[in-house]
Amino acid sequence: MEFSESLKKNKDFTTVYRRGVSKANRQLVMYIYHNKTDRNRIGISVSKKVGNSVVRHHLTRLIRESYRLNEEMFNSGLDIVVVAREASASANFEEIQKSLLHLANLHKVTRK
Repeated sequence: MEFSESLKKNKDFTTVYRRGVSKANRQLVMYIYHNKTDRNRIGISVSKKVGNSVVRHHLTRLIRESYRLNEEMFNSGLDIVVVAREASASANFEEIQKSLLHLANLHKVTRK
């Protein structure tokens, strides 16, 4: 199983936003960019519009954990940026996970 890194640098996020393909549902927006390596990198963005720092950090943890638990389903060689929308502020773990997998399927980046 691959090990994913985090996207941390602003220029990496910008590359994914500019060159990647985005798909969205009610709670999340997912940008996918093929990074020509054998591992995935995931970045999570939650703006202040979504809520205070407690809400934003909670959402970040939910999204990261949803990805971690389903990591083996994703194709490798992807830079993934997940942007939380305002509607996600009240979502629980199951809803976030369902949203994340729904977007992955729309992007056709899952192995199933």
